Amino acid sequence: MPYYSDEVVEEIQSRSDILDVIGSVVHLKRSGNTYFGLCPFHNEKTPSFSVTPGKQMFYCFGCGKGGDVFRFLMEYEHLTYPESIERLAQRYNVPLPETSYSGEEKQRHTKKQKLLEINKEAAKYYYRLLRSERGKRAWAYFKGRELSDETMKQFGLGCCENHRDDLYRYMKSRGYEDGILRECGLFVYTADGRARDKFWDRAMFPIMDPNGKVIAFGGRVMGEGEPKYLNSPETDIFYKSRTLYGLHLAKRTRRDYFILCEGYMDVIALHQAGFDCAVASLGTAFTEGHAGIIRRYKKQVYLCFDSDGAGIRAAERARPIFQEAGIAAKVIHLSPHKDPDEFIKALGRDAFEQRIEEAENAFLFHIQLLSEKFDLSDPAEKTAFQNQVAQELLGFAEENERDNYLEAVCRRFSIAMEMMRRLLAKRAMDGHLETAKKLRDKGYNVEGKQALRRTPAEGKAQRMLLTWLSEEPQFYEQAAALLSEDDFQEGQLRRAA
Repeated sequence: MPYYSDEVVEEIQSRSDILDVIGSVVHLKRSGNTYFGLCPFHNEKTPSFSVTPGKQMFYCFGCGKGGDVFRFLMEYEHLTYPESIERLAQRYNVPLPETSYSGEEKQRHTKKQKLLEINKEAAKYYYRLLRSERGKRAWAYFKGRELSDETMKQFGLGCCENHRDDLYRYMKSRGYEDGILRECGLFVYTADGRARDKFWDRAMFPIMDPNGKVIAFGGRVMGEGEPKYLNSPETDIFYKSRTLYGLHLAKRTRRDYFILCEGYMDVIALHQAGFDCAVASLGTAFTEGHAGIIRRYKKQVYLCFDSDGAGIRAAERARPIFQEAGIAAKVIHLSPHKDPDEFIKALGRDAFEQRIEEAENAFLFHIQLLSEKFDLSDPAEKTAFQNQVAQELLGFAEENERDNYLEAVCRRFSIAMEMMRRLLAKRAMDGHLETAKKLRDKGYNVEGKQALRRTPAEGKAQRMLLTWLSEEPQFYEQAAALLSEDDFQEGQLRRAA
């Protein structure tokens, strides 16, 4: 393992900004001297991940992970300690002394380089095969999808034979040992040690990292067969929840947004039509990790999923993730066509550009879908809808943002603003009181109060609660039974309480 002196490490740490490093992948909101966000290491809906710039430390109250900026990179990027030092040195232009790898670290570094080498070799093999006599079937498929030779080259498209050990035999002829071939995700080994190709009789799509290095593959079956699309398994260089197809090209776009699609062909078709900002999440559920990647490059995204039920559900799942990550999201309507590839073939580039201009705010799209579940001509169902809308609006922590959406929703659905404000206040207070009650029911006293003070948005929540209590005194007795002044932050808020 390479050794870096304490002086070098301290110099790098002093120049590094943990808020800058973590904030590039996690949406953080300030609360006092600390910043909070959703933990990138486990799934959660309530932010429990904290960053304290003054101490240059991070900690998650949910999963317990914590440490300095080096530890964050080690956990998030799966780096070793020396690799995290080198990554930060490069980021903050700190010169490093000459050093060398040894032992376990050298093995890990060598393994990653070998895996990248094998994937590159496989991509070249698939690429050449597509353009040979044996690739006619896949070539006809791509041409049938109206892809140009230039586009096929740009995305490195290829194919594999219907022989189940074609690539394996090729790799063995190139001198690669089974030990490393087992790790690359391109082969399946039986109990007795025999190997076969994971991909066969498929049109092949190389998956690349942001730097254009091949880290995995996707394959579409030729003819009948399941699954229709097959992806490489995760390896030491490929993590599905942190990889976006087409990002190595889209990151160079001059547009100030990304278009998020569902599949390979949608991305390729959009790029060919001139929309060079398209990316896709490899057919997996969209995650906080994907949002963190997008946030490094853009602050706005357009959701362009299939117009069927599955596509709408995918957009609905992605919406709150973007909302929490601080990324503005809009929904592109493709009707009457199913997907962007089909839309562009039928109506052309200009029509799609027009749909981008007409894209709907993702939250308002969500509320519109919600409204369709209720009969708004029925008073009881209208009340239920309004209660649900109030709950949804509480998802916005920033007061001005919440007010803007409140105004937009009330205008669209002809709801009285003042009535909705009162409803919003009551829902928020009920939630705050419920949290306090749960802590008390669990036997928390001092600890419970400390837990309340650690809530990411505690300052705003407490200020809102006090404001509503002053405006709606009928709720005072309810609140006083569960809360005391000690439950509020020291200073102005506690004096007000």
